[in-house]
Amino acid sequence: MAYTRRDVSTLTRTERKRFVDALLKVKRSGEYDEFVRRHIEYYVPDGDDGLRTAHMTPSFLPWHRRFVLDMERALRRVDASVTIPYWDWTRDRSATGTPWTADLLGGTGRRSDHRVTTGPFAYATGHWTLRENVTDADFLTRDLGRPANPLPLPTKAELQSALDDPVYDMAPWDSTVRGFRNRLEGWGTGRGPGSWHNHNRVHRWVGGTMVTGASVNDPVFWLHHSFVDLQWTRWQNRHRDTRYLPEKPPRVGDDQYGRIIARHEKLPPWDMTPDEMEDMSAVYRYG
Repeated sequence: MAYTRRDVSTLTRTERKRFVDALLKVKRSGEYDEFVRRHIEYYVPDGDDGLRTAHMTPSFLPWHRRFVLDMERALRRVDASVTIPYWDWTRDRSATGTPWTADLLGGTGRRSDHRVTTGPFAYATGHWTLRENVTDADFLTRDLGRPANPLPLPTKAELQSALDDPVYDMAPWDSTVRGFRNRLEGWGTGRGPGSWHNHNRVHRWVGGTMVTGASVNDPVFWLHHSFVDLQWTRWQNRHRDTRYLPEKPPRVGDDQYGRIIARHEKLPPWDMTPDEMEDMSAVYRYG
C-alpha cells in the first residue's frame, strides 16, 4: 500500500520527533554518510568530462527521486511510521519558521563561521559530525537568507513558470537549455543571483553546507528534494502526453554521446532506468 509524504508544516510534535530520531539513528549507523559520499561522487558538472547523472542533465529528476527514496527506506527500517516530508519554500519563507525550529532542523548559523548551534543537528549535541565533506569543516553550516547579501526564495510564480513548460528537456541536454527539467533545476545565464532559479536558489538561500556537493550533510536536503520531486509529479499530471527525454541516447559524434542517460538506459548507480522511475504511485503519494 502506498504511503503519504506530507507538508512538513503539518507534522505534529510527535511526528517531528520520530523523523528527527530516525535521521539520527541512520547517522549513528554510518549509513547516512554513505548517502553523502554518493552525492559527492555523482555531482559531475557539464563542464567536466564523463557521464552526468545527478545534475545538469535530464536524469536530475529520476536520479534524485531514487536517491530520496533510498533514504526514505533507510528511515522506515528504523521507524515504519516515518516518511520524508516536503518543505514548500514558496510558502514557508521565513528563516525562523518551519522547518527551522529547535524541534526539527534547528536554525541558521552563527555570524562568525555560520556554524549551526541550535536544534538536534548542531555540532555541540555530539550527534551530527560531518565525516564526508568537500571542505575540512566537521560541523553543519547555514546562512539562511544570506543577510549580508539578501537572496529571496523562489516564488510561486517562478515555480509555475517551470511547471508550465510542456517539454521535459531538450538538446544539448545540459545546464544551458530551456525545458521543464532545467527550469526546475534552476540553471540560468550569467553569474550571481540572477542565474539561480527554483531548486538551485533554495540551495543558495540555505547557504553553508547546502551550497556544496556535500549538501546531503544538511537534513533539509531531503525536505527540499521531496518538494522538487512533488513538482515533477505535478508536471506529469499536468502534461500527461509528455515523457522523460531523451527517448534514445545521442549518437556517436554528438557532444553528449556517453554523457547523459536516455529513457531506457540504466541510471547509475542503480539497476533501473528513468522510465521505471516515472510512476511512483504504487510506492508513495503526496498529501
